[in-house]
Amino acid sequence: MMTSSYQAWTEQIRRLDRSLECLEPRAEALGVARPKSQQWYELLKQKLMAQLEVPPVLVVGVVGGTNIGKSVLFNQMAGEVASGVSPLAAGTRHPVCLVPKPLADPEILAHLFPAFTLQQWSSPEDPLSEASEHFLFWRVGKNVPDRLLLLDTPDVDSDVQVNWQRARSIRQSADLLIVVLTQQKYNDAAIKQFFREAVAAEKPIILVFNQVDLEADRPYWGHWLSTFCDETGARPESVYLLPIDRAAANEGRLPFYRIAVDGSGEPQRADGLGDDLSGLEFDAVKIRTFRGAMGQILDPVTGVESYLKAVRRSSGEFQAAAEALSAVEMARVSWPTLPAKILVDEIRVWWDDHRVQWSRKIHRFYRTLGQGMTWPIRAAYDAMNPTRVDPVESMRTRERGAILEAVEKLLDELDRLAQVGSETLRPRLKQLLQGQSRKQLLEKVREAHETLPTVDEDYRAYLRRELDDWKASNPRAVGVLHSLDHVAAVARPAITVSLAVSGWVVAGDVVSQAAVQAAGHTASELAAEAAITGGITGGGEAIVSTTAEGVRQAAGRLFARLQSQYAKQRAGWLASWLEKELLGDLLVELRDGAGVTRSQAYRDLQQSLEMLLKMKG
Repeated sequence: MMTSSYQAWTEQIRRLDRSLECLEPRAEALGVARPKSQQWYELLKQKLMAQLEVPPVLVVGVVGGTNIGKSVLFNQMAGEVASGVSPLAAGTRHPVCLVPKPLADPEILAHLFPAFTLQQWSSPEDPLSEASEHFLFWRVGKNVPDRLLLLDTPDVDSDVQVNWQRARSIRQSADLLIVVLTQQKYNDAAIKQFFREAVAAEKPIILVFNQVDLEADRPYWGHWLSTFCDETGARPESVYLLPIDRAAANEGRLPFYRIAVDGSGEPQRADGLGDDLSGLEFDAVKIRTFRGAMGQILDPVTGVESYLKAVRRSSGEFQAAAEALSAVEMARVSWPTLPAKILVDEIRVWWDDHRVQWSRKIHRFYRTLGQGMTWPIRAAYDAMNPTRVDPVESMRTRERGAILEAVEKLLDELDRLAQVGSETLRPRLKQLLQGQSRKQLLEKVREAHETLPTVDEDYRAYLRRELDDWKASNPRAVGVLHSLDHVAAVARPAITVSLAVSGWVVAGDVVSQAAVQAAGHTASELAAEAAITGGITGGGEAIVSTTAEGVRQAAGRLFARLQSQYAKQRAGWLASWLEKELLGDLLVELRDGAGVTRSQAYRDLQQSLEMLLKMKG
């Protein structure tokens, strides 16, 4: 059956079962139904896993339709009345199991028949009782061979649905089926469907035609046999005829007649099915039924792969929905740039932290003094330009507009997807939008933006890392600037006064925020700013032009990175806010569903399936 060892094979079966149990709840959350009613799953649970946990046994089930004498045959095979006989249709409602004494262990039976609740047999009437629970009545059989369990089953074509569900469970657990037919049942649609599934699982079959008139029916049983086999694909191990004889049936002495598996030849009297059962090659039957079960499980169309395909399909829908609703994507709007004034102020603080202590104290003192001396000039400038807009406030106004645009865009997309989205998305979106007012949401995001600092600590930390990298990449320029800075600290009084009265503040185009800021600083500070920002004065550029790269080019790239990171962080804030306030649990659910095919359970199931396919050869 397998090209690898039995131990390796059973290990992979157990691994497949474990990973399947882990995957099922996550797959169910995707809308993929648990496969408990599928043929391959029942075979895995009720056949393979059940029998891997117990000593090797052969499970033989007597199966067939209503009112065809299954229980009569079962009792005759058992050599005792263990299952009640009823003249009414669907008399046997629960299976009866006769076990050899060495296997009379409820724990073993619980493994073998996981779909049933075990009940100790007390009388032949037990299996006739009505109960919604799936019972299996068991007892030690007086004449049951070692390593063999014999079962009587409910009807496979009963109008009572629960009966054929129980019969189906026994079929999954069985290694061999004794199929009982009559001339009325051999071509019944429900019967044929039941046994097609048994044949697909490669269950060995012994075929018994009951209630036969050996003389009158001689021209017909070959037709019954060929019709049943052609319609189901069955290839019986042996075929028997049981004559109509009510008295012999009641007394358990029905004669058995064996015929050829193709229906030809004369019936030959046989002692019963005992010889066939005792003569079975135990290991050969087990291997055959295990191979059949594995064939169903590994079938690419109807087996576990079909379940994995359904999981992949649904997970892909969740992935597409998550991408469609990605707040990060919705936040990709045209964010305004950070004003140069803010960057220069942050750079100045960074530079000040890199001064030696005595120089830092002098510069801070005279910066304060210089700002005090220049306030009349700044006030006069503001008075002459009453329409001047503060660049920071202008930036925040434009940023607020960008945020509102992004939220409007997201709400429009939600409305659209609620109408045309996938089955995964539509009901969730409709529920989401019912609880949100567009006006309320826009007001909430506006209020949230008001409390957002222009520069937060995360961005400030990023900016300092970038400047530290710049410092490490431009050691000669930094050395020159530090030298100038130290000299300027000594000459601070004269430089500050000269700047304050020199006309820097009112000289043509230089009347700007940068010039006003410059009025409170030394020439070396302006040189430092020039080296970092690309130049405020020609002198600043000339001082550091001997570095390995032009300062203006390096500064341009630095500023581009700083501005890009700022926009990225602001967009990240908006995305987080949208997820929390609007999408919330929905986006978490969609992302979780999208990640199912990357989960450990899914990978383990896929790998064990691939290994079993290789081992099956």
